[in-house]
Amino acid sequence: MADKKTPDNDRVSARRHLRELIAALDRRVPHVERLGEADIARAATALKKKAELRLAKLSESDEAD
Repeated sequence: MADKKTPDNDRVSARRHLRELIAALDRRVPHVERLGEADIARAATALKKKAELRLAKLSESDEAD
């Protein structure tokens, strides 16, 4: 029988994916010689901040439960 999706499983999966995204963004090495790199670096920083905020909100909601 396949595992049923539950809100708890969804939150666990979301937290895992957010941590993976943050880790990937942390590993990213800027390539200053590339056209548009400054824009890409700013977008990556903004995405990381959004992911960290979402992860914090998920953690807060888990603590409240």
